Amino acid sequence: MASASTNDIEFRSVTKNYGAVTAVTDINLNVPKGALLALLGPSGCGKTTCLRMIGGFEQPSEGAVLIDGREMNGVPAYRRPVNMVFQHYALFPHFNVEQNVAYGLRQMRPRIAAAEINRRAAEALEMVRLGGFAKRRIHEMSGGQQQRVALARAIVNRPSVLLLDEPLAALDKKLRSAMQIELQTLQRELGITFVLVTHDQEEALSMADIVCVMSAGRIRQLGSPQEVYDRPADLFVADFVGKTNRIDATMEADGKTLRLADGSAFTAGARSGLVPGEVIVAIRPEAIRLTRAAVGSTSFAGTVTHRIFLGSSAEYAVTVPGLGDFLVTADRRSMNESDLVEPGEAVFLGFDPDMAHVFPAQASSASSA
Repeated sequence: MASASTNDIEFRSVTKNYGAVTAVTDINLNVPKGALLALLGPSGCGKTTCLRMIGGFEQPSEGAVLIDGREMNGVPAYRRPVNMVFQHYALFPHFNVEQNVAYGLRQMRPRIAAAEINRRAAEALEMVRLGGFAKRRIHEMSGGQQQRVALARAIVNRPSVLLLDEPLAALDKKLRSAMQIELQTLQRELGITFVLVTHDQEEALSMADIVCVMSAGRIRQLGSPQEVYDRPADLFVADFVGKTNRIDATMEADGKTLRLADGSAFTAGARSGLVPGEVIVAIRPEAIRLTRAAVGSTSFAGTVTHRIFLGSSAEYAVTVPGLGDFLVTADRRSMNESDLVEPGEAVFLGFDPDMAHVFPAQASSASSA
């Protein structure tokens, strides 16, 4: 009997082995009902293995996976309240749109009346804004329309949890952005828990309520998109989620002063709290001020080597003697001058110490695992 639970999905000390290879290790995870969780990480980090264990395509070697309070270990995929949208959609090319969407309903036992199947298929197509496409052949649909057909087929069975395995990877950038909004809208309308697997940081940050960053089969950080981006738990997360500048430094004996390789120093912000020793300072490109004159105490002279124009903003590569290369994102409206800075120009870089993240240097090698 299912126990009352505020979580749709729970992982309790889950480990998955494939022979001598451990794909995920000691995963503990709670996903509240109606949330959109993004499993984010590089290839081979274990995110797809976790998705497949939720769907019933894999079973844990240790621990337990629960859906709506019920342990799912040993329960086959077709008996779970879960549906999945695959990366390449897996639509039947010899069926039309309506037949693809209704396929799962026609396999259910006891059988559902034909009129009810037609009604629910039509309802699902309306939800994904394909109401007039029921008789269209699959090869006549665009990539974005095929993605919505796959979504309609997944939601027509009214699952408790919808799994999405990089469903937008095959779409171009403009269509991918549009589908991200459509997926969020659909998820809010249905109130279904979505679990999205992606290696695209922007996709995870823009769509998810909860981001789970994984590496080498372990969870490195779990939190809201804002928490993961603004307060990375370690150097791996700071590097992987978004763009980051890294500066080698030494935390001095007072536990507050950071001494940089060029001999300059500044007082660490409230985010440090490290013991004295070798550290790495991580600063987001948009947290660095680029000016033509020195401003403030933490200001470093450098030279622009490259510029990428992005419309409302621009990205600059700046070389600072003794410290190396920096990536800076500058909002054009924040510059005192209306013109862009040109490659070869001398500039100054400054930042608020409270915007810098400080990590132990020994964590650097572990962060690439």
